[in-house]
Amino acid sequence: MFRGRVFKYEDNIDTDVIIPARYLNTFDKNILKNYAMIDIDNNFNKEVRENDIILAGDNFGCGSSREHAPIALKATGISCVIAKSFARIFYRNSFNIGLLILECRDIFEETHKYDVLEVDINSGIIKNLNSNKIYKFDKIPKFMQKLLDDGGLIEYSKK
Repeated sequence: MFRGRVFKYEDNIDTDVIIPARYLNTFDKNILKNYAMIDIDNNFNKEVRENDIILAGDNFGCGSSREHAPIALKATGISCVIAKSFARIFYRNSFNIGLLILECRDIFEETHKYDVLEVDINSGIIKNLNSNKIYKFDKIPKFMQKLLDDGGLIEYSKK
């Protein structure tokens, strides 16, 4: 279980918004994290703290298949991305690098920027601590949870 503040974004946030192409000359997560979300939210990197949460609408991570996008987000310290839906390649890339992502349609409309969410992976429940509303999400399949626990596909493969 973890808690984090919400940074909220609308539908169709593509990978070029998550990490603009002009910063793709490196895979160094310590550099990439400085440019995450910069074109849509110039204050994101100034305000984001460890365990914060990105909440988004439909089709989060659409666009190109670059792994830089989930790498940059994970490097900022966010605990997870919760969205109504994810682009398929972003979904897979996120698990491959060990970034937790959750699909939950109901939470988006009733949650605001900076609300604090409590996420219980084991029970499949998200609680908005500002409104005391509870939302359910489908539990992550055991294999996918193992990828996350190990830190992504490479670390999983090493074991």
